[in-house]
Formats: sequence, C-alpha cells, structure tokens
Amino acid sequence: MPTLPSLQIGQHTARYPIIQGGMGIRISGAQLAAAVANAGGIGIISAVALGLNSTYFDITQTNGRKRREQFFEANRLALIDEIRAARALSPNGILGINAMVVAQDYETLVRTAAEEGVNLIISGAGLPLQLPSHTAAFPEVALVPIVSSTRAARIMCRKWERQYGRLPDAFVVENPNTAGGHLGAKLEELGDRALNAEQVIPELVAYLHQEVGQSIPVIACGNHWNRADIDRMLALGASGVQIGTRFITTDECDAHIRYKEFHLHAQPEDVVIIASPVGMPGRALRNAFVEKVIADSPDLEKRCFTSCLHTCKCRDEQKYYCIIQVLDKAARGDIENGLVFSGSNAGRAKRIMPVAELMAELVA
Repeated sequence: MPTLPSLQIGQHTARYPIIQGGMGIRISGAQLAAAVANAGGIGIISAVALGLNSTYFDITQTNGRKRREQFFEANRLALIDEIRAARALSPNGILGINAMVVAQDYETLVRTAAEEGVNLIISGAGLPLQLPSHTAAFPEVALVPIVSSTRAARIMCRKWERQYGRLPDAFVVENPNTAGGHLGAKLEELGDRALNAEQVIPELVAYLHQEVGQSIPVIACGNHWNRADIDRMLALGASGVQIGTRFITTDECDAHIRYKEFHLHAQPEDVVIIASPVGMPGRALRNAFVEKVIADSPDLEKRCFTSCLHTCKCRDEQKYYCIIQVLDKAARGDIENGLVFSGSNAGRAKRIMPVAELMAELVA
C-alpha cells in the first residue's frame, strides 16, 4: 500500500492528510488537538461556548445583558487558554479552530484565534462570507470554509475574490448523509445521493481546476473510519479527510469518560436525526433527551440561556431546547440529559485507544 501524501493548506503542510474534526462543547479541546497534531495530522479546537464552565463566567448572574456580555468575554478568554494549552503540548504541530458563523461572538473568536497564532480556521454553520476581513492582519492563517455543494463553494470563491482579492485555502466538504452534528442540508434533502461525496467531490475539484484555475485542496468530511475510506476519498480527487467521531473514543479526547463510553457501546441503530434550535437537522445518538426531542415533549426546557446564536428557535420561538446547555451536559458526563452528537459510524469502535495508536492505524 502506498504511503499517504502530505496535506498542504496555505503555508502549512501536515505529514498526513487527516484533519481532526472540531466537536463542541469541549469534545475536541487542547488535549485532542495537540495529540493529533503531534501524530502528523491537523488538530482542531472547537471554539463554541468554551467559557460556559470556565472560571471566567458566573453562571448565577441573573441580569440578562450582563450575563451575555460576561459569557462572550468568558468564551474569548477560555479560547485563549485552550489555544495556549494546545500549543504548549504541540509546539510544532499544525493547530486550528472550528468557529460557527451562526455564533454571536463569531468575529471575536476568529480574531482571537488569529492573534493567538493558530495555523488555520475552519468555519461552518453558515457561509463565512466575511471571514477574510476578520483575519486581514494575519495572512499566514489559512482559511477553510465548510460547504456541502459546489454551488456554495462557487459563492465563496466569487465573493472572496471580488471583495478581498483572495480565495479560500481549502474547502471542507461535508456529506450531510453521514456526518455528525449539525448538517448543512435541510431535513427533506437528507438521503439525496447528489449530496454524497462521490458526487460533490469530483464536481468541486473540477470546478476549482477548470473555472477558478487553482489547486485548492478539497477535504472530505463524513463517514471516514479507516485507511480504505481515506484512499477512497483521495481517489475521488480529495486532498484529505476530516474525521470526527472516531477521535471521540481516544484517551486524549477532552470529553468526560462517560461520553466516550457512550459512543463505545453505541449501536448503528442508535444514530438518529433530530431537530435543532439552530435551524439545521443534527445527527446524534439516541438517549433519554433525544427521545424527548423526537416526541416534542413538554418537559423540554425551552429557556434561552445567553442569546449566543444569531438564529435560535429556542430564543425566538420558544421551541426545542437551549443547544449549548444540552451539549455541555453531555460533554461533562450527563449522557442521558445531554445531547450526544455523532456521525453515522457510531458503534464501530472496539475500545478507547491513544490518538497516536489510532493515527498509526489510519495511515498504515
């Protein structure tokens, strides 16, 4: 079997074409990102709501405006801590963040990450049309939008080239039919074969070569578990893969051990699609909380906590649930009352292993 190629994104070259997915809240933090970077991949810290359970935030604050201001500042300070901790663990590795466009403090988090010296910023949950303006003073930081279609990539390229005189340094192409967490497709679109990697990746690669005239790396995301999956994506024209779910069952994953064990003991039939206050469907593991969501139970708490999102049906329509609270519960080990996101590969892990061992298996 041939050796896997390296992956160059902007000015940064990883030994292996593997990006670890950014999973929040505190599923992929400093420990996981640094371990992946040290093993030759690209380590990603999820920047979402890091301040929620930090010393910077007083959760008992009752004044709504002050609570929001304190929460956003806590997110900024906690992100700085996380990036510095990851860099201390991986002085020479390639590290980045994943930031959600839909977050109210998106611009602040992106600027903070650039100031702290991350190598790249991956951005999804909406099209990051203004992302270059937030990092203009840091041209060495690679910018990587997440898209689900060639149409979305075309919009990004035209907007960025016209307004900022630059192009994305890479694209992460999410397959909504298999990826975990919030999905870049409407509920009624899920299952459409036109969204599969076999359709989108060759089409996007051809567009970038033929119309844009640039060799912009395309990173496949969704349903990648082993070396055969990586080789399959490379054969389609991708330059690398982004893997999330498989890194959850590792020693260095920043989530609580109960969260990891819940993934470890999951079965494929436990993976379900649920509604989210963000306005996108999500792929998650079935538990008591998810059962309530599916049933639209009146027992769901529908109180907005910090108005953290630009679009939030919990805040605006009193529907569903507060997304950051349930993600945080799960990450801290309350896997029955929290939301446990997962890709379609849940149930395939046999044990919890070190990241170095997993990376060696992926590239062998």
